Amino acid sequence: MKKTNRLIILLLSLLVVLMMPRPGSAAPAMVDLGTLGGDHSEAIAINSQAQIAGYSRIASGQFHAFLWRRGKLTDLGHLGGNVSFIGGLNDRGQVVGTSFLASGDYHAFLWEAGKLTDLGTLGGKFSEAHAINNRGQIAGTSRTAADESHAFLWHKGKMVDLGTLGGSASVARALNDEGEVVGESNTASGETHPFLWRKGKMIDLGLLGGSFGQALAINKRGEIVGFSYTSSAEEQTTAFHWYKNKLTNLGTLGGESAIATGINNRGEIVGQIRIGPDEFKGFLWHKGKLTDLGSLGGKSTFPEAINEGGQVVGTSTTSSGELHAFLWKK
Repeated sequence: MKKTNRLIILLLSLLVVLMMPRPGSAAPAMVDLGTLGGDHSEAIAINSQAQIAGYSRIASGQFHAFLWRRGKLTDLGHLGGNVSFIGGLNDRGQVVGTSFLASGDYHAFLWEAGKLTDLGTLGGKFSEAHAINNRGQIAGTSRTAADESHAFLWHKGKMVDLGTLGGSASVARALNDEGEVVGESNTASGETHPFLWRKGKMIDLGLLGGSFGQALAINKRGEIVGFSYTSSAEEQTTAFHWYKNKLTNLGTLGGESAIATGINNRGEIVGQIRIGPDEFKGFLWHKGKLTDLGSLGGKSTFPEAINEGGQVVGTSTTSSGELHAFLWKK
């Protein structure tokens, strides 16, 4: 039996056990972070101080970026177009994201101490910031003068084009404090592969049999998580873990599909498992142990990130069917 198959069987068994209540044990708490006045909010990032960045509908219906601190949601505003979204947050409380301009274009921004800074583009009209590390380096994607979408790394006012894996497009999703960037890129053959950009070179992480994959998070050790389609069905995704040139299939973790969205420096991984067409379970995985994160009363939970304390943020459905940002604590 292959090692991957044994791992999947073990995880399936653990999932059954872990879903059962334990006598005398307190259930971890999932906290609803609320909204900025609308009916929808999503939490995207959390730092070591348990500050949380996300976005929410406001009362008039537009989406605005927010920062949650000590129970309070702060509207971060926009760059003139009355719409903004979050990409990432670091331990210094700096926030990055994307905002529409009054012209209708949208640009990556940096929010710091109440001020939004437009990061510009690689020569085109549009850019998006998806992550920021503790050195203030920012990763995202931007249109070029040739109207292609390329991954970028921004630092101290300079935006650097990270190139592609041979195709015309790439997207940077995350980075660590070493300045290592992960994301996905088109190849010359037209497939989309997860990549690691390190010291000026973009490395193809490969796939698990399909033609599409994304790298979504990286920790300080260079451990990377994401997902890949499988060869058996393009609709099915399987979570993966990459470390030291080895791509490990984490399987579908007991569901129809699975995606790993975040990893902290302890190697704890979060993501989502598709149970059915309209049902997704959020999970925390560490050293073979799988924990169901529960929900805010609805059927689905979509974790996005985990900090060093094991606190998880993301989005979950409420009993009324709305999507709200959440904080989960052990």
